[in-house]
Formats: sequence, structure tokens, C-alpha cells
Amino acid sequence: MLRDWSQRMNLVAPSTLNDIETRHFADSAQLNDVLPQNADIIDLGSGAGFPGVVLAILGRRVVCIESIGKKAAFLSALKTELDLPNLTVYHGRVEDYVRQMPVDKSNFVFTARAFAPLVKIFDYVYKTKCRLFLLKGRDIEAEIETARKKYKFDYELVPSKTGDGYIIKIRIGR
Repeated sequence: MLRDWSQRMNLVAPSTLNDIETRHFADSAQLNDVLPQNADIIDLGSGAGFPGVVLAILGRRVVCIESIGKKAAFLSALKTELDLPNLTVYHGRVEDYVRQMPVDKSNFVFTARAFAPLVKIFDYVYKTKCRLFLLKGRDIEAEIETARKKYKFDYELVPSKTGDGYIIKIRIGR
């Protein structure tokens, strides 16, 4: 489905379609090893479903947030085709979803891959105090430095199993 839909819209870089297994699926799946067991996952800017749909395939409860209509339609088609009742597709903006979240957010975590710089992600979700598990590139230290000027957080970097990037695990506040 990814290859087919990518011919009609920009879901992933065309150069990565030859290495979908490692570049997209395995990269996304590695989050499953570091996420809390019973967490409700909110995937920011899900796009082609990475990492959200992959985590749903692995049995996690996931909400994929996507503001672009064509990409949200792709995610909905994936949900139907793969029969994923544990996947919810939210067609809208992250800030709108965050505003309507329940008061008790203790079971929620945020994920993202190729979504936005760390400081921008904090602009959207910092007030929720939810933990974040983000797939980031090798330049994460610069993003951390920029975010620290505006926000307080603790973090742990876990080297990626599929490339030269990292998983950054974040606790908001200190």
C-alpha cells in the first residue's frame, strides 16, 4: 500500500522505497522495546504511519494524528486494510488534539518520527507533562541544547538499531 499510494502523493522520500523494511518498518518497530507496556500512544504527525501504524501492528493502542487530509485518508485505509481496531486516526492538528485530551494523562506517551524539531514538539505538548519517545537523527544534541533554553526536561538517548540516529526518551519538568 505504501508503494502504491506513494505514486500518488508524497508519503516517504522516493529514495527510501527500496529499503522500506529497515528504513521505515524496523526503525519504527524499535520503539516497541522502550515504550511502557500499557501506554496509550499518541503519534504526532503520523504521515505514512511511522511509527504509529507499525506500533499498532505490534499490538499497541495508538492514535495517529495527521493534519493533511490525503495522509489521514491513507492512514484510515491502512487501519481498514490491516484490521487494526487498536488504531485511531485523528485528522486534525496536534494542538487541537492536545486541548481535548482527558485530565488524567498518566497513561499517555507521545511518539514522533520526522515530525518537527524538539523545541517545536515541546511547544505542542509540554503542558501535558506526558513522556515522549522520539526517533531523532544524529544532530539531536543541537535540538536538545535549543530546547533547554525554553523548557525543563530530563532525557536519555538510546542509539538507534537501524541507523546513526537515536531514540530520545523524555520526562518533562524536573
